[in-house]
Amino acid sequence: MTKDNVDSVLIGPLQIGAYQDQQQLLETIVDQQGFVFAGSAIAINPEKIMTARQDSSVASMLQQAEIRYADGIGVVAVMRQRLKRPIQRIPGCELWQALMLRCAEFKVPVYLVGAKPEVLAQTKAKLQQQHVHVVGATDGYFGDEQQVIESIKQSGAQVISVAMGSPKQEQFIDRCKQQLPACFFMGVGGSYDVFTGNVKRAPAIWCKLHLEWAYRLLSQPSRVGRQGKLFHYLWLVLRGRL
Repeated sequence: MTKDNVDSVLIGPLQIGAYQDQQQLLETIVDQQGFVFAGSAIAINPEKIMTARQDSSVASMLQQAEIRYADGIGVVAVMRQRLKRPIQRIPGCELWQALMLRCAEFKVPVYLVGAKPEVLAQTKAKLQQQHVHVVGATDGYFGDEQQVIESIKQSGAQVISVAMGSPKQEQFIDRCKQQLPACFFMGVGGSYDVFTGNVKRAPAIWCKLHLEWAYRLLSQPSRVGRQGKLFHYLWLVLRGRL
């Protein structure tokens, strides 16, 4: 399976791959022979679409990713309506964990970037317990970016996961790709924190009802400004303007 076999939908300025489910996307990243896709993947949700719509530099950066997949029920709903077929939401944190296990299965070397030093250490240790071949790790508080890139080069990593938050992680990945064109990069936001239990994900029932955004808003009222973009997105969708 390659990304060229996947339909896509244009929402705002972003073309988003209509992956049927997580497994299809996993097999695009690391195929059934263990070959790794060269490029990067970015999870797309309504907030990113709205930010890209308002800022052409962000849109250009997101468009550099070879794989853009739907992580947001608002995006999935539009894709289902336009393609007239089932499309599953692919949560980025779940995809990352599944990808790490797939890397373990095929002995693909992995490099970790981002998060606080203690969270990174916990993440590395837990992945190694799952037999993931972690060949290097750098926390998110580095000063010399080129030194980090050289460390990745020397490690022999083929998959690099970057947990620095958006858009910082996408900007870092974009610069890394220029020097490491044969690698696969994935921006994973707060996935290390969730993976290690330092941050709780929304309860399963909230996830099943596609209300993770509401749970996060109740848990972190400071997100209200960001969630305003979701309501603007829905208004534009209902008006047929996206």
